[in-house]
This record gives sequence, structure tokens and C-alpha cells, in this order.
Amino acid sequence: MPSVLPDGEPVPEDGALPPQALAGAAARPLGFYLHVPYCATRCGYCDFNTYTASELRGSGGALASRDNYADVLVDEIRLARKVLGDDPRHAATVFVGGGTPTLLPAADLVRMLGAIRDEFGLAADAEITTEANPESVDPAYLAELRAGGFTRMSFGMQSARQHVLRVLDRTHTPGRPEACVAEARAAGFEHVNLDLIYGTPGESDDDWRASLDAAIGAGPDHVSAYALIVEEGTQLARRIRRGEVPMTDDDEHADRYLIADERLSAAGFRWYEVSNWATAEAGRCRHNELYWTGADWWGAGPGAHSHVGGVRWWNVKHPGAYAQALAESRSPGAGREVLVAEDRRVERILLELRLSAGCPLDLLTEAGAKAAVRAVGEGLLEPAAHEAGRAVLTLRGRLLADAVVRDLTD
Repeated sequence: MPSVLPDGEPVPEDGALPPQALAGAAARPLGFYLHVPYCATRCGYCDFNTYTASELRGSGGALASRDNYADVLVDEIRLARKVLGDDPRHAATVFVGGGTPTLLPAADLVRMLGAIRDEFGLAADAEITTEANPESVDPAYLAELRAGGFTRMSFGMQSARQHVLRVLDRTHTPGRPEACVAEARAAGFEHVNLDLIYGTPGESDDDWRASLDAAIGAGPDHVSAYALIVEEGTQLARRIRRGEVPMTDDDEHADRYLIADERLSAAGFRWYEVSNWATAEAGRCRHNELYWTGADWWGAGPGAHSHVGGVRWWNVKHPGAYAQALAESRSPGAGREVLVAEDRRVERILLELRLSAGCPLDLLTEAGAKAAVRAVGEGLLEPAAHEAGRAVLTLRGRLLADAVVRDLTD
């Protein structure tokens, strides 16, 4: 979740949504994202809305403390119930992210999930995920999460090479993420993801292959592989600017992506979104699919973003300001935007084109349709899918996805 919030119109103090936002809501899935903004240390590449203890000290007192954070977040879940009124939907997915959610006691995460169950109910097959840093959990912690209703774990592995982890300022040791997969399986988790990052300064192709092989060998049913983006204002950006570490170029990123797709495909994983692979449909992250298909989700926590029926809003960033708003029975929303039909059309192309199912060609304008024909000729879109009325990226198209999207949305 980015640390910079966009501009927007004010959010009403009671958080009320325009009437049209809930029109037809029963036909759309509803998910919850719960943001836990705390980290033990700040990774050098991180630009998310997260805080270490030293960064919070003196900037919000008890309202910024993680000791009472679960209580504050439960207050927002109760606000969501008031705002959504008699919306009959049960939560189809819940995703706890951060930060490092597992810095909180497992009982706190279970209590936050319990508030959603109490206020909205959980679908019978609800997917309940939390992210975790490998060093922040142990078998007892995982067993408590599983007993409390969590169904899926996502571990931040990033790399299997110590020198790469050091550049990223990651504190876990190589081998610990793989052990976490085994511990999660032993605790009863059927679905486990490992997050990887490629393109770290100083990483070689062989380093990346070793990371992929280690991840695959651990036995998850899902792997996410993201190109490292060096954000301005981060410690890593400053190190690159000073010449301490080299910048990875786009060609190296492309090579690493091809290595990832080859290795993962050979191991039985199939891509379903540009940066995500799963061994079977059941292993896909259904919560992220809500984002990519424009469904509804409520994001609770500092800086969290929400979307319901074409209305997008985002919360204030600082944990203290967030808690203060809820303590005063005010929405913590910092701003919102009501998407018009054209916004939603463009977003559908932008997001759905990243999926293996692609997007319908009838979303395209006349110019976009002509661009799609050119993209087929250039090997960027699948010819058979185009004939069937959909735009689906080829492997080469995935490497150039941003450029394809720009052409198709013209």
C-alpha cells in the first residue's frame, strides 16, 4: 500500500456512501483488507505506509501504539457495518497486510477477523489470508491462526541469497521462509504463498534461479514474483544515487521474468496474473482477484484504500490520526473519488488485461480495437483469444504489459 495518498473530495464524517454505490451490490463479492502498519525495522526499498517503534515514538502516544491497535481496527469494522447498512453480503475474502501483521499477537488478528464474522458473517468458503515475515512466526503462532479461522499464509521470502537480502535490509536468514511453509502445512494451512523480488542491485541470474528453486522446493501452491521498484525517498534510492549499489536495468528485469516463468511453469505453476503463479485454480489469491476484477472491498487501517460500487476512498495515514478519528466517532477517510463510467472502463482494461483470462474486446474504443489488432500482429496478444473476443497477453506481451495497456486505452 503506497505511502502517498491521492487528492480527492472530502469523505463525510459518518462515512456515508452515495446511494448508487450499493446498487446491485448483492451480485458483487465483498472483501476486507486489514492494514497493520507496524514493522520491526524498515526495509531499504519500502515505500509503504508503515512505521517502526522509533518512528512512532512521541508522535501519537497511546493512539499510535500497536498494543491497542486491534481494538481501534475493530471500531472501523463496526463503522463499515453502519455505512453499508443492510447490505446482505458475507465477506468472501479477508486479507491482513502491512507492515508486518504478525508483529501483533495471533489473538489480535483472530479478534479482528472475529469482528468481521460478527458484523458481516463469513462466506462458507471464505479465503482468510495474512502476510507474515518469516522471523515473526513460529509453529504455535501459526497453529493459533489456523484454529482462529485463517486459511492462507503469505510469507515474504524475497530471495534465498544472503547478500541480496542484505541489500534489501531483510532480517531473516536464508532457509527460514522454506521452514515456514513446512510449519504452516503442519498447522493445517492448505494454501501458502511465497513472495519473491527480482532485480535487486547485485543479484545475478544464478542468484535468482537459486531463489526460485528454493521457493519451489519449499512446496507452496502459490508464488508471487515482483520486479523491484526503487521508489524516491527510500534508503535504497539514496544508496543507488550515491553509487553504493548498481541500478538494475529493464533488460535485466525482463530476463529475470522469463527465468521465473520458465522455472515456475516447469514445476507445475501456471500464471494467472502477470506477477502471480499458482499450482491450481484453488491456489489463486481470491482476495487479489477482487481488486483485479473491480469488485468491492473495505480497507480498514491507516492509509488503507477501499472501493464499493465505483466509489474509492482512502484513510488518513498516521496511526494516531486514524485512531483519533474513530475515537471521536468520525470516519478516518482522508478523501474519495466517485468514478465515472469512462474511469471504470479504463480501469477494467488496465487491471483485467493483467489476468490470464484477459479483458473483453468490447471494452475497447475504435482506436483501442485497432491497437489490439496491431498487438496480435506484433505477438503481444494471443490470436485465438482475439478471435474469441478477448485480449489476452502472450508471454512477450506480459513483458510489455504497461505499453500494451497504454495502446488499448487510447
